[in-house]
Amino acid sequence: MLKYIEIQNVAQTFKTKKGPFVALRDINLNVAKGEFVALIGHSGCGKSTLLNLIAGLTIPTAGSLICANREIAGPGPERAVVFQNHSLLPWLTCFENVHLGVERVFGSRNPGAAVETKAQLIARTDAALAMVGLTPAAQKRPGEISGGMKQRVGIARALAMEPKVLLMDEPFGALDALTRAKLQDELLEIVARTQSTVVMVTHDVDEAVLLSDKIVMMTNGPAATIGEVLSVDLPRPRNRVALADSAQYLGYRKAVIDFLYTRQAHVEKAA
Repeated sequence: MLKYIEIQNVAQTFKTKKGPFVALRDINLNVAKGEFVALIGHSGCGKSTLLNLIAGLTIPTAGSLICANREIAGPGPERAVVFQNHSLLPWLTCFENVHLGVERVFGSRNPGAAVETKAQLIARTDAALAMVGLTPAAQKRPGEISGGMKQRVGIARALAMEPKVLLMDEPFGALDALTRAKLQDELLEIVARTQSTVVMVTHDVDEAVLLSDKIVMMTNGPAATIGEVLSVDLPRPRNRVALADSAQYLGYRKAVIDFLYTRQAHVEKAA
């Protein structure tokens, strides 16, 4: 598979009051077009830092990041981010929250993109909401819908911009188990339909195995790096019920657990 995202010798150091803090070191990773990659590791291992680097929200201290043969030097509409916190504007409806992003990318205010008519912008927004099953809630505000529905709005807003890369930072981490499972299944269907390239941060081993083509396991921080990359060769479409008894699925799950809790045993300090 051809390289689509290339991360070459990347390091990230932050300035703090106590001196330099090395968050990441020696990061080398290739992501193919249409590949679903999960970043997993203990808290403080730099997963979100790496995602922010791919998003262009921060610039690496060393090394380079390339997407579609262009250096990542800042944010861009070809890379959409979905955060754990849905980041919706509470005074806008679901439709308006999605439309705002659509207008910024495809409207006349963005000279770098093809300008679309108001009707086209509305149609694009409607289609994104329909994709995540939120057409009936389009005119509701965030305070009137559930946490799972809010996260759907965030995903719709990202998908509406037709990004080449979808970056997700623990998008289901704050949801209850049943809602999380439903959204995972919906994400599988959406990615299959859109053929998006996805990089997702997660703490959930089962989520990583179910969704991913490749699991990137990070060593403990500080100065974290990639400890191991596990290719997940499970056929698609994937069905969580069918995979529950799959020896292959259980083998991948055991490999990730072994890395995290045996080779990278980590004891959280009490607050």
